[in-house]
Amino acid sequence: MKKELLCFLTFFTILFSLATFAQQENVQTIKPKVTKPILKGYPVNPFKDTLFYVYNKVGSFSAENRAKAITGKIKSLYENDLFKADSLKIIPSDISLDIVYKNDLILMSVLNADATAENKSVQEIAKRNYNAIKKEIVYQNENYSLLPKRLGFTALLILILGLVLLFVSKIFNRIKSYVSTHREKFLKGFTYNNVNVLTPEKQEFVIIRIIGIIKVITLIIIVYLTLPVLFSIFPATKAYTTTILKWTLTPIKSATMGFVDFLPNLFTIIVIILIFRYSLKIIKFFVDEINKENIKVDGFYSDWAKPTFNIIRFLAYAFMLVVIFPYLPGSDSPIFKGVSVFVGILFSLGSSNAIANMVAGLVITYMRPFKIGDFIKIGDVSGEVIEKTALVTRIRTPKFEDITIPNATVLSSTSTNYSANTKDSTNGLLIHTTVTIGYDVPWKDIYKALIDAALKTDMTEQTPAPFVLQTSLDDFYVSYQINVYTKEPTKQPRIYSSLHQNIQDCFNAAGIEIMSPHYNALRDGNTTTIPENYLDKNYESPTFNFKKK
Repeated sequence: MKKELLCFLTFFTILFSLATFAQQENVQTIKPKVTKPILKGYPVNPFKDTLFYVYNKVGSFSAENRAKAITGKIKSLYENDLFKADSLKIIPSDISLDIVYKNDLILMSVLNADATAENKSVQEIAKRNYNAIKKEIVYQNENYSLLPKRLGFTALLILILGLVLLFVSKIFNRIKSYVSTHREKFLKGFTYNNVNVLTPEKQEFVIIRIIGIIKVITLIIIVYLTLPVLFSIFPATKAYTTTILKWTLTPIKSATMGFVDFLPNLFTIIVIILIFRYSLKIIKFFVDEINKENIKVDGFYSDWAKPTFNIIRFLAYAFMLVVIFPYLPGSDSPIFKGVSVFVGILFSLGSSNAIANMVAGLVITYMRPFKIGDFIKIGDVSGEVIEKTALVTRIRTPKFEDITIPNATVLSSTSTNYSANTKDSTNGLLIHTTVTIGYDVPWKDIYKALIDAALKTDMTEQTPAPFVLQTSLDDFYVSYQINVYTKEPTKQPRIYSSLHQNIQDCFNAAGIEIMSPHYNALRDGNTTTIPENYLDKNYESPTFNFKKK
């Protein structure tokens, strides 16, 4: 019985112990658990090892973006060769504790939401993050400092730059040497309209100068493109990288965008130019036909065709510029307008004489007083017309003197055209000269001698026949004018010279003495003025005769 009771008590004790243990287990399971953050944390790991996590967003700035921003700022501090750990501080603000470097760079802000997410106070989290950031940057600087690397990169870059500059300089020097060595093979000089513009030596000099300029520009471009890379190595000068690039990229971008914006206007300008150009070509076709007299217009001379076309072309181009002007870039700018007004004032003040000559040239063109090749006389100048321009007329005298006369002077002066009636008329130009003979010689003998002299003169016309006019009866002599036709007005000096020679020969052969207008002689006892080869062999000088009544 005792054994059974003992067994029962033992069993009961075991059951009670099991119940108590189970109760303790149950009590442990129902204890409140410590809540862990349910938000996703984003690591801040600038150097692979995670320093801490960011769980909350700030406004529209997500937790992930906050973590990336903090990581980037920590890296920038590490890359700063002048980093000082003592300048890293915790500064309280109205709503947060800020981890700040040198009172201007905020690495991060610790908010109440950050503390709630980690079940800690704001001060604890700020202190923890502050120590982690400071410790990590100091550790990285002590063990993996970038300053030696940056100095090494700088030295290497400068060395490479020097080698590149040396290589480029040698290439250009080789080119210069090649040009000088093979000058005779490639450089033949430059000739335009039989004018030696550039000799081979000058051509070589110009080419070498151009190569030298290209060399300098190339070296400057290489150095300029290297500077941004050099400045980007050090954080203190990294900001200058963008500035240097902007100096070039900004103008290029502006020019490119301006050109792109100008493309529609450019196409419009091209269309306008093509319209005017082909319109002028059509007009020129008809002008050429009129000039060749394949097309005849009543009242419109063929020699008017070319100057008329020049006027039409000038007016067309002027009108084209007026049409194109609004499409030009900057045409609305005050500077463009000011320059246009200034140029217009200069043109109006400085070109009054030129405009007067141009208007006179236009009037002369349509008056047709003379043409190229005509022998004319303007004022005291006689000669052949060799050139007619909008401003001047050039005349070549028989002495081969080229005289330039402004068209305004030509228009205001009296002009004589000796060639006007020598091309279309059957008679030609009538040239004349005058001799004076005493009353003692019969006029018929004089007529015959003068006409014979005219017929013997070169470059004169036999028909119509020469004729003589008695122009005056003076006190001691009669004036006889011989008139003869010629179709060579440009040869007048030679014709007159030949005519005068023949007059003397014919008068001497006829026994007529030319002793006027200013010739005095006592006839008795004086030898005749006729040359000896025209006298008889038995001719003797007469003696003075006195008679007494």
